[in-house]
Amino acid sequence: MQDAFAYCTELVRAADKDRFIASVFAPADKRPALHALYAFNVEVARAREAAREPLPGEIRLQWWRDVLLGERPGEASANPVASALLAVIERHRVTASTLIELVDARRFDLYDEPMATVSDLEIYAKKTSSAVIASAAQILGAGEVDAAADQTGIAYAVSGLLRAFPVHAARRQLYVPIKLLERNAVHPDDVFARRRSPGLDAAMGELRKLARANLMAAREHLAKLTPEVLPAFLAVALVRPTLDRMERADPFSPPELPAWRRQWLIWRAARNPGRIAA
Repeated sequence: MQDAFAYCTELVRAADKDRFIASVFAPADKRPALHALYAFNVEVARAREAAREPLPGEIRLQWWRDVLLGERPGEASANPVASALLAVIERHRVTASTLIELVDARRFDLYDEPMATVSDLEIYAKKTSSAVIASAAQILGAGEVDAAADQTGIAYAVSGLLRAFPVHAARRQLYVPIKLLERNAVHPDDVFARRRSPGLDAAMGELRKLARANLMAAREHLAKLTPEVLPAFLAVALVRPTLDRMERADPFSPPELPAWRRQWLIWRAARNPGRIAA
């Protein structure tokens, strides 16, 4: 089992650097459990890239669903991420149904159907990004964190989707809600052809406002959290600086925060939690 947790740590270190850095500020005895959760999230989030076609992707996600339901004990024990995750669920009483909903929500990623509405995007963000934050908080011993997790999760997810916009456009996948594009007179073909326009800039601006609004709303809830649970939220400190950099940028070439600054922002938030949603 120790090897399984070590595998998860290395996977997160390579594939989810921000959460890995945030986990450094958690108690040492909780870090392996956080890494198992984050490694599971990496595996599920990259189902499309790993499978390349919807059907194999569906099979991959169904496998994870079965594992969480306890239906593949032999196969799960042979998979380092699955075996570590199941141990974490049992040891820390992580809500398995929340992770099952996360798997189900990731089915959207496998297809090219556009996100329909802003409300649909918020639901997707809550079932994916917010679920990871809430589950990490459970590992850290949190009580009620749903409001803080929901709002910060939406902000974090929207920020990430804006960063990934060029990648999604290249594979003809739309997370920017189609209703939002229509309201700003943007056709999906314009996105797929990488045509920037005032309408597209306006639509992306509305998404940035959505992320900022959720950050603002989360401040009150974050202020009530106990210090030990805050590492679950530290990566959210990257959202506002990321959005700031995007304000006048080409949506097809979003500027990235340098790695050193990302680490510094997380470190600063760990020292002053008020900066998580500043």
